[in-house]
Amino acid sequence: MSVKKMLLMSGSKYRNTGYLEHCTPWISRFLADYQGKTLAFVPYAGVSRSYDQYEQAVKQAFESLEMRIISVHQSQDPSEIIEQADAIAIGGGNTFCLLNQLYQHNLLEPIRAKVQGGTPYFGWSAGANVVGASIMTTNDMPIVYPPSFEALNLFPAQINPHFISGKMQGHNGESREERLNEFLLVNPKAVVYAMPEGTALLVRGECATVIGYDSILRISGQMDVEEMALNSTFNYAWGGSK
Repeated sequence: MSVKKMLLMSGSKYRNTGYLEHCTPWISRFLADYQGKTLAFVPYAGVSRSYDQYEQAVKQAFESLEMRIISVHQSQDPSEIIEQADAIAIGGGNTFCLLNQLYQHNLLEPIRAKVQGGTPYFGWSAGANVVGASIMTTNDMPIVYPPSFEALNLFPAQINPHFISGKMQGHNGESREERLNEFLLVNPKAVVYAMPEGTALLVRGECATVIGYDSILRISGQMDVEEMALNSTFNYAWGGSK
């Protein structure tokens, strides 16, 4: 029986670390058995740089993985690259652009099927958010209109990357907690996992383990907040600790 394996990371940087530097050891352990194999990279969240530039930046950052990295934009049929891949990665950027392109290239179902079949998946920022039930808890501006907010639903809850508690001095807009409260008022049955910088969820089957430098928050109902401690493992299907 195939077991779902995912590594979902809040972002590509932590404090003053370089690009993807803090999470490369996590990814290296996650893909320890995949040296010499093919990693399909999805660059569609990229806006401020070309897909070629994004692919090169990721190749440079992941040189130590010793994998053959190929971006799906290099093929007229991106699904072929997904189908042939031994592992899949989706990078950060604008989540609306990412999901729109996944729909445009008919990649949601191929990626979902591969990961459900046991192909390792990792993503950061938008690449983590899109794994949830929908992208409605992204932090991004809707600069394009995807056909739907429904996403990969490989992690059947909501993910909020880059979570920061409270307000910065002088900021008069809503805090992240206030934004998530609005979401839960409209979607009262939803569950949100709020992930501060430097955190990740290591998923195996229906269980997830908190890794990184901090705990994460499970938020539901009327802003009922449960702290999921670093190194704790829980069943995300029902939220209980293991």
